[in-house]
Amino acid sequence: MNKKNPDQKSEMSSSSSSSPKKQTLFISSLIILWYTSNIGVLLLNKFLLSNYGFKFPIFLTMCHMSACAILSYVSIVFLKLVPLQYLKSRSQFMKVATLSVVFCASVVGGNVSLRYLPVSFNQAVGATTPFFTALFAYLMTFKREAWVTYVALVPVVTGVVIASGGEPGFHWFGFIMCISATAARAFKSVLQGILLSSDGEKLNSMNLMLYMSPIAVIALLPVTIVMEPDVMSVTLSLAKQHKYMWILLLVNSVMAYSANLLNFLVTKHTSALTLQVLGNAKGAVAVVISILLFRNPVTVMGIGGYSITVLGVVAYGETKRRFR
Repeated sequence: MNKKNPDQKSEMSSSSSSSPKKQTLFISSLIILWYTSNIGVLLLNKFLLSNYGFKFPIFLTMCHMSACAILSYVSIVFLKLVPLQYLKSRSQFMKVATLSVVFCASVVGGNVSLRYLPVSFNQAVGATTPFFTALFAYLMTFKREAWVTYVALVPVVTGVVIASGGEPGFHWFGFIMCISATAARAFKSVLQGILLSSDGEKLNSMNLMLYMSPIAVIALLPVTIVMEPDVMSVTLSLAKQHKYMWILLLVNSVMAYSANLLNFLVTKHTSALTLQVLGNAKGAVAVVISILLFRNPVTVMGIGGYSITVLGVVAYGETKRRFR
């Protein structure tokens, strides 16, 4: 028998100990990049739509979807980050197209709301997504959760009501658009579970984005022409005044895709529950950073309401996990 000398043993132990460290470093880097891209695109959207004079949320959404279409194709076909999945029938295509339209509505609504509401309040309203998800799941699939889970949703809604009353920059149209975007986002997740539930039609999030994005661009183009007819002239005018205009639009669009890509990677290398917890913390981080950057006034009542909503979301996630 060959006996391993002490040097070989030390090399094996050091390599085995370095592997978990590399994995931890990799996952930590993914999470940091995920936070950066999610919060970055949110703050850049606010800056462009509210502070920069670029008042075209539909065109901005079309830019995001165009970047997602191109970069999804590159990531899957050339970089082969995930295997390419094909649409197998016209029925499956129609289901993906329906999801794309709903997804467009949620993104456009969110971008429109940023023209009128501060990021802090936008995030407070967005935190009510679990309430709408539970509501649509019950109405569309008659799926019932444990009664404790529904009780946990009470502070989610109550917190937003309190935050609304304490929001100095409250705007009714912005609030309606934000609520609509949140409801559409929840509706899309429930609808996706229904439409793509069979094993033969399931698509991972990367491939779903690959097919949804071009459909979204085609759907948004006529809407942009009708509702934002002067977008090109104003954009060119802004580009002459601000030399970084095109760079900001490009970075913003790439970050929109990065947020989706990193969302997939973080879920793949951790878990959906970890992503949910990180998402709750992300909202709070985005609120703090936006207040520091945009100096929007906040009240104790508003902070209290948002805190109640976040605690409700955490309680909802925990009760859903325990009583599954």
